[in-house]
Amino acid sequence: MAQKRDYYEVLGVDKKASADEIKSAYRKLALKWHPDRWVNGTDAEKKTAEDNFKEAAEAYSILSDPDKRAKYDQFGFAAEQMGGGAGGFDLGGMDINDFLRNIFGGSVGFDFGGFGGSGFGGFGGQDAGPRVLRGRDIRTSVKLTLEEIANGCVKEISLERARPCPD
Repeated sequence: MAQKRDYYEVLGVDKKASADEIKSAYRKLALKWHPDRWVNGTDAEKKTAEDNFKEAAEAYSILSDPDKRAKYDQFGFAAEQMGGGAGGFDLGGMDINDFLRNIFGGSVGFDFGGFGGSGFGGFGGQDAGPRVLRGRDIRTSVKLTLEEIANGCVKEISLERARPCPD
């Protein structure tokens, strides 16, 4: 499998290109490489035109979408592995540690170190801090598909009061 070229390189634009510049560059390439223009070409020319047309369309689909473009700019092609073609798990701007604290209540001792730093060093370690046990009488299950986890989703849940768990 051939290695992908940088989307900005494919369209021949600078990383600071405006949406209009990206659109214009894509239109020029789409006209140049559209398979209908190569009907009288050799098989090799037709294949090259088809590949170039698809490559330009893929680049445009990412760079024309502000969210996908921002993720591509930050993570490159790795954004595709996070889900949804430069997609990823969206916490709505919330820090992962805050997200987990909101779910589990208080300081639960998770320290992801920004995903690139200390890893999972905070599990039960000395930096865990005091444990706050909030919501012990509230339980629910939420089933999520892998796609929902990767792309994000909104689920409505209802909670019923349960008997307190005996200590």
